[in-house]
Amino acid sequence: MRERQDGGWSRRDFLHTLTLAGASGLLGLEPSSFAAEPPPETTRLRLGKAPTICIAPQYLAEEFLPGEGFTDVQYVNMASGLFTKAIVAGELDIGLNFSGPIITRVDAGDPIVILGGAHVGCFELFGSERVRTIRDLKGKAVGVTELGGPDHIFLASMVAYVGLDARKDITWSPNPFVESTKLLAEGKIDAVMAFPPQPQELRAKKIGHVVVNSMMDRPWSQYFCCMVYTRRDFVRKYPVATKRAVRAILKAADVCAREPERAARFLVEKGYTNNYDYALQTMKDVVYGKWREYDPEDTLRFYALRLHEAGMIKLGPQKIIA
Repeated sequence: MRERQDGGWSRRDFLHTLTLAGASGLLGLEPSSFAAEPPPETTRLRLGKAPTICIAPQYLAEEFLPGEGFTDVQYVNMASGLFTKAIVAGELDIGLNFSGPIITRVDAGDPIVILGGAHVGCFELFGSERVRTIRDLKGKAVGVTELGGPDHIFLASMVAYVGLDARKDITWSPNPFVESTKLLAEGKIDAVMAFPPQPQELRAKKIGHVVVNSMMDRPWSQYFCCMVYTRRDFVRKYPVATKRAVRAILKAADVCAREPERAARFLVEKGYTNNYDYALQTMKDVVYGKWREYDPEDTLRFYALRLHEAGMIKLGPQKIIA
């Protein structure tokens, strides 16, 4: 983002205002407390809807966005949780995603702006009896939903961290999760990356065992998993709307942390998942309440280093952050 935004907003001003407004809202102030703020420059906001529930703050934000001045909130069905292409194309306005795919698109030159972190951890690596550590993946077949997707990039960063080459040492098996579950149970693949509600399903069916839990295991648990992002022209054209949208999402993240039952009911009632128990366990497992404590730049630096080591990006961490 340029230091001076179009319309007189600087990057420093934008982030400072966002931080203050977000903190005030999350201390329990009513929407009327922000009457002195300018209204959003647009009252329409489009977000993605996909078969993953770890990005619950994006969905639950629906309850807070009207109070931020958005009268036309649309949730657009997407085939996968990888919203990046749709955001760059202008089909969606704002989204949550694992930082890895965002970084690869920034590296490729896409006009993406990362606005902050939403939650810590959600991915879990499940393995067969032949896989007890990440290094055991060498020479093994691993199931992911798609090459270049969040699960593929997350695991590529993990194997790079332990000195393996994701391009040579692993046989990637891109399949829908249902198919990967079957292949793991039959011993035809050796591991699968799962994100909620998939880990809950694997545990319930007693398929495989957890090798890495990014919500608990270091170093993954020390960094944001999903981050809030948009495209550059949106934040330049609508800085107030961007700030208000992010505030709604962070309010929703706190609800997920403080009231997991409420969040789980919302996900079921709105059709994001049909299993309340899986949704509730996800809300309790994923670390939603620490977005104030983690530094987004630390996350970007860590994963950019890993992805550079894996040969998946060309730019160094500082250029990605800049």
